[in-house]
Amino acid sequence: MKLLHQSFVKNGEGEVKLVPEEAEDMWHAYNLIREGDRVTATTFRKVSKDSGVGAESERVKLKLTIAVEGVEFDPEGGVIRLKGKNLTENEHIKLGAYHTLELECGRAFTVAKDGWDALDVERIRQACDPKLSADLAAVLITEGLAQVCLVGSSTTLVRAKIETNLPRKRGASAAGYDKAWDKFLGAVFEAVARHVDWGVVKCLVIAGPGFAKDSFRTFLDAEAVRRDFRPLIENRSRIVVAQASSAYKGALKEVLALPAIAAQIKDTKAAREVSALREFYETLGADPARAFYGPGHVLAAAELGAIQTLLISDKLFRVNDVAKRKKYAALVEGVEAAGGEALVFSSMHVSGEQLNQLSGIAASLRFPLPELEDQELVEEV
Repeated sequence: MKLLHQSFVKNGEGEVKLVPEEAEDMWHAYNLIREGDRVTATTFRKVSKDSGVGAESERVKLKLTIAVEGVEFDPEGGVIRLKGKNLTENEHIKLGAYHTLELECGRAFTVAKDGWDALDVERIRQACDPKLSADLAAVLITEGLAQVCLVGSSTTLVRAKIETNLPRKRGASAAGYDKAWDKFLGAVFEAVARHVDWGVVKCLVIAGPGFAKDSFRTFLDAEAVRRDFRPLIENRSRIVVAQASSAYKGALKEVLALPAIAAQIKDTKAAREVSALREFYETLGADPARAFYGPGHVLAAAELGAIQTLLISDKLFRVNDVAKRKKYAALVEGVEAAGGEALVFSSMHVSGEQLNQLSGIAASLRFPLPELEDQELVEEV
């Protein structure tokens, strides 16, 4: 994300002008824009024009500001659609008329808010700091199924899915197996060549159960040489083969936790989140009085100043309940002010998906609180 202009103060009003440069930036924008904000962007509208021989329509480029009443995000297309009332005097759109703005990569937009909380400020910092991106590509592969994924600091996107029915290895169909297998590997190679940008990606991991991952690595090297495909030939040292339990997206959490992969992305936000989540589960198993999840227990632990590491999903902040958002924002600030660590997980990242299964909030504590273990605590806003 490129920051063009900002004029706001924390917990005060103001605006920021941004240009999203990649798919992950659209996720940050989706988490930044909420109902009640004012967004300015260029849009196109068909208008009728009387030419004297009949009505004609033409696309007119407009710059509009709307008061946001609805936010929709298409992660595959990388487009955000905003619905709201027009606040701009314009000959083509009446003041107060409803209009839809589409935000996409490469097009600047401005967001104005009446109040910028700490989470908004941190979101902009993360979006505009290139060092926080994980920049990892993964091929999850088994017989007949492969997925090419791009793992950023906040998003995990499946860019290609290759599925095929392979003949049996034995009997009359055995001869057709090798041909079908080579065709399958060729399709996976094409997907890697198309979707992995080595100018951005730090590491490509090939993972899955059984022999498929090793076979594909051998095929990848040989095919790159046969085609003289320089990007793969020149980056052989950045390709890692790893064991995973399946070729489904959920197996990425195993891949990210592997020492060889963690070393590649050790300075990124994604690596710290994976590590913190693993530490939480280990503590929960070994010393459950020092690990809690669920809003009630975590908020109670925070009031006692016991939280060492807070794990919280960004899903909890995408709410129109201002009081609830403020309460969670105050929780994050309170943990950090007390010397703890607060990690805001992306619900579009594999680690965030796992955290959401635990209600979206968890904490590892400095000291045990056995008195909270057996209590049924419900969040109150």
